[in-house]
Amino acid sequence: MFPARKIAASLFAAAALSVFVTTPAHAATDAELAFYWAPVHYQDTDSSDYDADYLSTVDFDGEWNTVDNWEAQDDSLARLTGAAYYSVVETPTHWFLVYSFYHPRDWEDFADPFEQFTHENDMEGLLATVRKDGTAFGRLEAVITVAHSDFYSYVPAGSTFTSGRESVDGTLRLQGNRPTTRQEAKGHGLYAWNGAEFPGGDGVVYVPSTTGEVPSGGNDRSVGYRLVDTFAAGGLWAQRNSSATFASWGTFRGDNGKDNSANSAWGWDDGNDGSDIQRGLLATDPAYVVSVYFANRGAFSLTYLRNSYR
Repeated sequence: MFPARKIAASLFAAAALSVFVTTPAHAATDAELAFYWAPVHYQDTDSSDYDADYLSTVDFDGEWNTVDNWEAQDDSLARLTGAAYYSVVETPTHWFLVYSFYHPRDWEDFADPFEQFTHENDMEGLLATVRKDGTAFGRLEAVITVAHSDFYSYVPAGSTFTSGRESVDGTLRLQGNRPTTRQEAKGHGLYAWNGAEFPGGDGVVYVPSTTGEVPSGGNDRSVGYRLVDTFAAGGLWAQRNSSATFASWGTFRGDNGKDNSANSAWGWDDGNDGSDIQRGLLATDPAYVVSVYFANRGAFSLTYLRNSYR
């Protein structure tokens, strides 16, 4: 090959690779990525028991035994500081960030004598798909939220992503760079925020912060929540095989209401999105889930550079 052709071929190969993989000038840490993309979170509350809808951590009471969390929920409101767990896995083209929001109770405002409608522990959340575009924090392309046993898909304005096997459920609203999410009172199903006022006019707006705060009441419109690394030493993932915390893989131990009825991110499941998308894949293999849920993705790798769930 002539030298000029060699140079041209090299330039073409480099350009093709840069379309597929881009390296930011500043490599953000996982904590920085998680904070940058953490949602503004609209938590609806129910006036019959406001604080039962406040966010906290699984070990809010100082230990990892989850069969006493229902009872401990209202022992001291000072312990219900706003928090969300996060994890980051990475492919050559994308970062995938999971945010998990925990409540000690999934509850109702009516009696549940046969324990069919309530349960101890509750964790629901979302997966954010962020393209590496050469900037420090990339570009948000899609979000999938978890509401009970269903997943919901959203894309922000300007995203190329379209419906794949699953239909896109709506447009993701942003506040600045941040996605906005909403969570139901009592049952805590999580969706993209629809821009509306809270049902009943009362709710807590949680905003990402370096420290978690306790709401001043059930209608506090600015409460800080901190981000907790799922993979931190001694943290949530480290408890995955602990019988004090989990009754089975990804399922929290609980004995109020329906026993053992809440799941961590690696136990989340949509009941009707296909047998190939197994329980927990939203966290453990998010690239595959996104590749199925959405079309028109552009360059999109399924190979992980790092994935601590595996």
